[in-house]
Amino acid sequence: MGAEERVVWLPLSCLLTHIPLLQNTLLCRCLYLTTGFFCVSACYLYYFFKFIFLFCRSISTSGWRLAEQQGQGSQLITVDEKLDITTLTGVPEEHIKTRKVRIFVPARNAMQSGVKNTQKWKMDFDTRERWENPLMGWASTADPLSNMVLSFSNKEDAIAFAEKNGWRYDITEKRVPKPRVKSYGANFSWDKRTRRSAK
Repeated sequence: MGAEERVVWLPLSCLLTHIPLLQNTLLCRCLYLTTGFFCVSACYLYYFFKFIFLFCRSISTSGWRLAEQQGQGSQLITVDEKLDITTLTGVPEEHIKTRKVRIFVPARNAMQSGVKNTQKWKMDFDTRERWENPLMGWASTADPLSNMVLSFSNKEDAIAFAEKNGWRYDITEKRVPKPRVKSYGANFSWDKRTRRSAK
């Protein structure tokens, strides 16, 4: 122990609640004696209480605490102008001004009876030049956006994303099938064209 350090004797009950904190933070050197007292170096005790003070202050001024205090009275700022990030993305100009995207809802495929894959709005890009690779016969392209398909929860988000990136877009509206009302008895009706043969 250095000459500038003084030994402070603290009762066991004072530091009993801080034993895990003392061990975990390594801010104090503690020596347990059989008499039930802790021998703590004074300079380490100073750092310990400084740590506790800074920790309590950070909790009282943390972001979630301030947001909780503001409550529901805070107003969100809305910007009416269209956001354009084309100069910030670093995408070449040939992939911004000359591209057209298609916004659509995918239809059910032949192997699908449910409607799970028809809930999201998709965005894909127009097809650029493709060629057949002479080595393996694979289809090749030099377009980095040709195979990219983006998913959105609604049509408005897809339109806003296309406008933000400076792409022209074409919207294919979602087709909602109209179920035809059919009854089992119409298969055997004598005066309608719905009768089926029993053979």
